[in-house]
Amino acid sequence: MLILLDIDGVMVPAKPWSAPTNLEDGFPMFSLKSIHALNHILSQRKADIVLSTSHRDRFSLDEWTQIFRKRGIEANIIGKLSTHHSEALQSRASEIRDWYMDYTGEDDFIIIDDDKTLNSLSQYLKARVVQTNPMVGLNASHVIKAVELMDTPVERV
Repeated sequence: MLILLDIDGVMVPAKPWSAPTNLEDGFPMFSLKSIHALNHILSQRKADIVLSTSHRDRFSLDEWTQIFRKRGIEANIIGKLSTHHSEALQSRASEIRDWYMDYTGEDDFIIIDDDKTLNSLSQYLKARVVQTNPMVGLNASHVIKAVELMDTPVERV
């Protein structure tokens, strides 16, 4: 199982009235509710994480693993969505479509993201999305949907 995971609006809720608190590694602190929710999802089924966040190229995969560990999440981070430098303003939906077109793995996947452009995905891909509210982030209400999706095998189209 793969989890395509965004950070802003998922692990770090947007609070326009205040800047996020950065930890010593230079990256924002994750919401405690989001940490608990992601840990619960990861405890339900063995899953690897593919980062879809716009921050994905700021750190190596090893550094991302340490960032997650420092925030209380033991996750196996195996990849990042490709960044097409020629299309710097490519939408998240386009990035996920490109990833899916190139994806040859056998693992099922879910997408956890707050980006509204995901509503333009095909029905197949949209059915794999757990969409968060950017002001709230990932929380207990999303765990149920994520676990249901993880337990529902889908044929590739």
